[in-house]
Amino acid sequence: MATQKRMMRVLAGETLSPPPIWMMRQAGRYLPEYRATRTKAGSFLDLCYNPELATEVTLQPIRRFGFDAAILFSDILVVPHALGRDLRFEEGRGPLMTPISGKEIGRLTGDQVVARLGPVMEAVSRIRGELADETTLLGFCGAPWTVATYMIAGHGTPDQAPARLFAYREPQAFAALLDLLADVSADYLAAQLRAGADAVQIFDSWAGVLDDASFAAFCVKPVARLVKRLRAAVPDARIIGFPRGAGLRYRAYRAATGVDALALDWSVPFDLAAELQGEGAIQGNLDPMRLVAGGKALAEGIDAILERLAGGPLVFNLGHGVTPQTPVEHVAEMVRRVREFSR
Repeated sequence: MATQKRMMRVLAGETLSPPPIWMMRQAGRYLPEYRATRTKAGSFLDLCYNPELATEVTLQPIRRFGFDAAILFSDILVVPHALGRDLRFEEGRGPLMTPISGKEIGRLTGDQVVARLGPVMEAVSRIRGELADETTLLGFCGAPWTVATYMIAGHGTPDQAPARLFAYREPQAFAALLDLLADVSADYLAAQLRAGADAVQIFDSWAGVLDDASFAAFCVKPVARLVKRLRAAVPDARIIGFPRGAGLRYRAYRAATGVDALALDWSVPFDLAAELQGEGAIQGNLDPMRLVAGGKALAEGIDAILERLAGGPLVFNLGHGVTPQTPVEHVAEMVRRVREFSR
């Protein structure tokens, strides 16, 4: 791994002033150039699987804002798609799949997943070739629990009740699905790292809907399995974990899973964030709505994070993905304000 990159130095535990900055979903609909490329691609999935266009949209926010990291443009659901499940994206509804049954889980095989995702690895290689040496390239995947929720419900739901109910009613099938997703996701991330990614992030967007026992079984255990398998394949892999909504359970997550850094959602209090920072790098955690609002709300949010957390290893980011209605000029202001900070 290239340790001269600012973000990689922070992931290794170093404190930098100003901290490196990037945004989750930084290549997206808030950018006019993204919308133009998305129209050219034809469909969202076509954009994900077209190495030339995926490279283009990954690089767009780097050209515009000079972020310290680029994150591969793709989607967490390309993994179940590569497992042979149907997948489509509809405007206004998001991803749609045919809900999977317990019997169908037993017939899934991960042998061809990495091969089927070859266009993604080609995009990673292209992106790395076009990025400046000092810019970190992040790969990613969805955590097994979050990916499983879409496979079971067939779409996103507010509290993931279908997946929780399935897990309680068919525990063996659900455990088998999580194990399979952990293994193929580890192989997928290893392939991204070999193709040129510097580090990877595991998105567990629905970790916060689980009770304690389920969080341990459905969130922590599969991610620990994933990390162990990934480190066996790529021993020096740098890994960011993002169990959104985990609250106080963030405390044990890093040690239990083996991730290097914790991405924090915007609800995490500064006292807890500082406590977590004492054990290693953290990332976050500006409320995306402050970025939409701009002005005083944005300035106060940025300054509070920097004042409380910039004294330790910090990657400045949002507490979730940037939203489509975010004004481009507010992003530019955020980058300027973070870059001008010094201790």
